[in-house]
Amino acid sequence: MSDVLLVERADHVETWTINLPDQRNPISGADVIEAFETHARRVQQDLDVRCVVLTGAGKAFSAGGNVNDMREKAGMFSGSPWEMRNGYRDGIQRIPLALTECEVPMVAAVNGPAVGAGCDLAMMCDLRVASTQAWFAESFVQLGIIPGDGGAWFLTQAIGPQKAAEMALTGDRVDARKALEWGMVAHVVEPEDLLTEANALAARIAKNPPHATRMAKRLLKESRTNDLRHVLELSATMQALSHHTEDHAEAMNALLTKRPATYQGH
Repeated sequence: MSDVLLVERADHVETWTINLPDQRNPISGADVIEAFETHARRVQQDLDVRCVVLTGAGKAFSAGGNVNDMREKAGMFSGSPWEMRNGYRDGIQRIPLALTECEVPMVAAVNGPAVGAGCDLAMMCDLRVASTQAWFAESFVQLGIIPGDGGAWFLTQAIGPQKAAEMALTGDRVDARKALEWGMVAHVVEPEDLLTEANALAARIAKNPPHATRMAKRLLKESRTNDLRHVLELSATMQALSHHTEDHAEAMNALLTKRPATYQGH
C-alpha cells in the first residue's frame, strides 16, 4: 500500500504522491483505494497534520480508471451489471467518501493530465494548483460510459452546471489556462514551480489553528447541499466550540501582544 501512495511530511504539511507513473497513476486499483482510505482516516485523527498536498508521479496527475482492466472487463470492471454496480460502490467510490469525510484541507498539485476519475480526484480537493502542462478531461462519454465516481457532483460544485455540462457531455480537454479562467484551479505555474506553489499555499493554511481550518472546511462543504438555516445552526455550534479552544486564546493573545502565535491543536 505504501508504494502506490507515497507520503512525505514537512512541518504540518503532508505530500501524497500517486506512485504509478508507468500507468499514468490510475486510481481504480484496490491497493490505491485502500491507501487513500487509510491515510485519510489517519490524518483525520492527527491534528498535527494541517494540510495535505496531493500530486502524481511522472508526467500525469492521474489517468483515472485502468483502461486495460476496462477493456478486458477485469478487476472492478468485471462481472454482471449487478456485480459491477457493487464493484463501484465497494471500489473507487470509497475514495470520494474518504476524502469528503476527511476534514484536513487538501490542495491538488496537478502536474499533468487529469483524466476521467483523475479529473474528479482533483475536484475532490479543496484547492487546485496546476502546472502549465496540466489539462483536465471529464472524458467518460468518449468511452461510452459516465462518471461512476461522483464526478458529476464534484465537477458541478467546482465550476458550476454549465461548464460541468460542457465538459461531461463533450469529454473535451480543458487546458490549464482555461481551467484558471473557469475557476477550476486557483493558480497556474510553470512545472518546476508547481510543488513550491502548492506547498506555499498549504503552508498558508497550516499556519492557522487546525480545529478552525477543519471546521471551516466542513462548513464550506455543508453549504453546498444545505439551506442557510442549517448552515447557521452548524456555524453557531462550531463557533461556540472554537471560542473555548486554547488555540483561540493563543491567537487573541498573540494578536494583542503583536507576536507570532504557536498553536498546539487544543
